[in-house]
Amino acid sequence: MSASVAVYRSIYTEDHFKQAYGSEDETGGSLRLRERLAGRCRCSRRACLHLLRERVPIFSWLPRYRLKKWILGDTIAGLTVGILHIPQGMAFALLTSVAPIFGLYTSFFPVVLYMLFGTGRHVSTGTFAVVSLMTGSVVEQLVPTPLELNSSTSEAADFEAQRIGVASAVALLSGIIMLCMFGLQLGFLSTYLSEPIVKAFTSAAAFHVTISQLQNMLGLRLPRHTGNFSLFKTLASVMENLPHTNMAELLISLVCLAILVPVKEINMRFRHRLRTPIPVEILTVIIATGVAYASSLDSAYDIQIVGHIPAGFPSPRMPALHTFPDIAGDTVAITFVGYAVSVSLAMIYADKHGYSIHPNQELLAHGISNTVSSLFTCFPSSATLATTNILESAGGHTQLSGLFTSLVVLVVLLLIGPLFYFLPKAVLACINVTSLRQMFLQFQDLPDLWRVSKIDFVVWAVTWLSVVVLNVDLGLAIGVVFSMMTVICRTQRAGCSVLGRASNTEIYRPLENHNKCYEVPGVKILTYNGPIYYGNRSFFREEMSRLLGLTPERIRSREKARKALEKRERETTVNTVERGVTNTLFSSENEFFKSETPETDVQAVLIDCSSVIFVDVAGARLFIQMCIECQKVGVRIYLSNCNESVLKILTSSGLMKYMNPQHIFITVHDAVVYIQQQKEKPPESTTTVWV
Repeated sequence: MSASVAVYRSIYTEDHFKQAYGSEDETGGSLRLRERLAGRCRCSRRACLHLLRERVPIFSWLPRYRLKKWILGDTIAGLTVGILHIPQGMAFALLTSVAPIFGLYTSFFPVVLYMLFGTGRHVSTGTFAVVSLMTGSVVEQLVPTPLELNSSTSEAADFEAQRIGVASAVALLSGIIMLCMFGLQLGFLSTYLSEPIVKAFTSAAAFHVTISQLQNMLGLRLPRHTGNFSLFKTLASVMENLPHTNMAELLISLVCLAILVPVKEINMRFRHRLRTPIPVEILTVIIATGVAYASSLDSAYDIQIVGHIPAGFPSPRMPALHTFPDIAGDTVAITFVGYAVSVSLAMIYADKHGYSIHPNQELLAHGISNTVSSLFTCFPSSATLATTNILESAGGHTQLSGLFTSLVVLVVLLLIGPLFYFLPKAVLACINVTSLRQMFLQFQDLPDLWRVSKIDFVVWAVTWLSVVVLNVDLGLAIGVVFSMMTVICRTQRAGCSVLGRASNTEIYRPLENHNKCYEVPGVKILTYNGPIYYGNRSFFREEMSRLLGLTPERIRSREKARKALEKRERETTVNTVERGVTNTLFSSENEFFKSETPETDVQAVLIDCSSVIFVDVAGARLFIQMCIECQKVGVRIYLSNCNESVLKILTSSGLMKYMNPQHIFITVHDAVVYIQQQKEKPPESTTTVWV
């Protein structure tokens, strides 16, 4: 037996409903605002502690830390990620076009700072391939590699200092931008990088990373190409110089790939059975360094090695501040990419484990991380895909895992770093390429994306092609602009439908999808599924005119007929008054429906505004114009389901001068019942709604 609903109540216009259920005190909002501002400005011990726990989250979660339950998982996960940071940090330093030691610095300072200020419990920060690639393009533009450079001279040291100066300047400016965004509470801006854009961008950037590492894997000494079509320029340069391939480095690369790829696949397929993933990267680095040292590969076969890695802590150094005007545009793109990827990762794992993150606090955390670490010769950092996934799968519970990660990197910096002197760069290039596995696998999502939303699929394809064909920065900008254009186009071409009523219900649905619903006689009920603003006002007008038949010819003919009718009424009124009889024709609203308008014609138009989320000045003027045109043809306009902002704009624009305020109802059914009662019953009858 199906359940039933019976409702018996009065008809509510917007004014009647506000009188019955609206706020009694109109000044309550301003008073509450003043109270909130006063509360925020009030200084007390409790307020200071709350602000401290909010802005430095470690003071919030550390006192509640469950030592016996979480310490083992955080320790194992932190040590595992720390071991992975060592080879990846040095490898991603190659993408940034700086010495490997600076990758280790970037794997240490941001980790410690994010542990203090970040809200993501399972986020691992440090070097990220895409951010490193974008930073490396800036470095190559400002400090290009000279054709002849002796690595043992002081000139080489100055060259490296210039490069890290530019890279750390990018980190500093990125951190300043994030801190400014935090001050303005602009954490929501990351939402403009939608999921299809982020996935397409990272997938396409993976191709750039792979192509850029071919020269290191083949042992070629080639300049790095930047700008538009850089991927194809690099690929053409590699193909042209294939005869000069260093066979020893090619063999090293093939052996490393033969080890890294299968073991990484094992780690992925058996991640639920393995307590910790096999640290294949660090094992490969250690073995390759030992083989290169024992065989003197650098002198015997002229392979490129990492070289001197200084032991100890880096001394503070100011970045190249004079480069700010040159790097500003690229740094904005790097900032948005790093922040969007970081927040996306944090949200994914927060939803999975049932806690929340704060996007604005993430801006503060990454802003401080980049700003402070830039003073210690670090390049831009962000959350990383691979290490975050490993941190979570290895059993990490809180940000405390970052402490153990940083301890591992610190030991390498202080003691073990110089031992990697003979590490072949080809090994780091292979680690770079194999770390992109997750980004390449994002192609598997395309069939589902096509099935769910073809528009998002097109956004994905346009972003991917733009990044691959042009370059990383311009391709990302094109993807964002194209994505926003699809949103604008969808609002411009929002559907306008005629609603029909389901028999014996108060339910109204579009007739094109519900052929058993029927139109209310004499009433055209229209709904528009989008905002009404300057961008789509012409389309909205065309659709309404088409559905109502408001052609210029019809408006002129009906207006002429109406004026002739009014003239006859005035003459009749004068004649009857002279005879002492009062003519009450059209004295009440319900007599409007008894005019010469045929019963089959539209006598009233009801616009359902439930899907109209906002109206601008141009849209409000269009409403006024439509009211005037409908009055000319003898049709009244009614509104229903207007939200507060839409109703305020319409009222402020002067719509009530052309429309009765009592013709704005809270529901479609209220308006329909009112129109029918005005048509069929005397106006003195009590207006009620039966459902």
